[in-house]
Amino acid sequence: MARRKRPTMNDVAQHAGVALRTVSRVVNEDPTVGAEFVNRVRAAISVLGYTPDERARQLRGGRSGLIGAAVRNLSAGHPVLGSLDAAARAHGFTVHATATADEVDREREVVISMCGRHLDGIVLEPVGDNHQYLGPELDAGTPIVAFDRPAGGITVDTVVSDNAAGIGTAFRHLRAHGHRRIAYIGDQERIFTGHERAAAFRACMAATGDPVAGLTHPGAVEPARIAAALDAVLHGPDPATALITGNASTTFEVLRRLGPAAATLAIVGFDDFPLADLLRPALTVIAQDSETIGRTAIDLLRHRAADHARPVQTVTVGVELVVRGSGERSPTR
Repeated sequence: MARRKRPTMNDVAQHAGVALRTVSRVVNEDPTVGAEFVNRVRAAISVLGYTPDERARQLRGGRSGLIGAAVRNLSAGHPVLGSLDAAARAHGFTVHATATADEVDREREVVISMCGRHLDGIVLEPVGDNHQYLGPELDAGTPIVAFDRPAGGITVDTVVSDNAAGIGTAFRHLRAHGHRRIAYIGDQERIFTGHERAAAFRACMAATGDPVAGLTHPGAVEPARIAAALDAVLHGPDPATALITGNASTTFEVLRRLGPAAATLAIVGFDDFPLADLLRPALTVIAQDSETIGRTAIDLLRHRAADHARPVQTVTVGVELVVRGSGERSPTR
């Protein structure tokens, strides 16, 4: 199937019924262009899915808009990024990484900027629910791979962890150590991983026949919300004796809130992180295979670039229980 040609500035000019120079002035935010022409050009850009060529703009302006960051260890904060970088370099690619800060508007801004530079591919850790604005890039043949969670509104190759298996492993591990009142505190369920992990926990509880009410607490990873969830599961008439945390950010807030009291509660965290083994007791975790996730994402991107018609794949990567001490306490209540 032939790929659709990426819309050009000429296409925009024809659609808007204006001169090519007018489109150029609007794209470059010339304040002297009349409002009527600005609106017509912007409407045409939206309809056609046109993305300005940043490389041409860079040549005209004498600047790239890119800042190189040569830091000692970016992968300590994002282990998948370290794996992506290593796998990309092994195949002759250079990764230019930008953080989205978990903000939908920032994500769109960053990704559209990448599209304007017409890169050889984009690896995306989705934040928003709708990525249909990437449709023109897909039609033009740009390989796009999502990891950690699927992209919304488009069909692209995807790499995810086995979230349900991870929660199930954590739950069974705590049950094997005598716990019957196990609580879950995790991320918002509008986020794919937050939903997957909370749903898996509910399924585990339902399978045991134990009461579920009051023990499942997904939501924003904010200090006040985490504090309220901990109060609910630990200070009620039948408090929990064990806790599963849904991601590393939640684990940090839980440990900060509990302080010394963390030593009396059995805890298994989803996501490993540096220094988890130095806590006392060291933290038992469900560790994601960041190296395989990153390597697989680059492989999918390369294969898509070589064959745009190949079937879209979703690859699920296994997780591992890392036993360190915090999840092996027996109930004390």
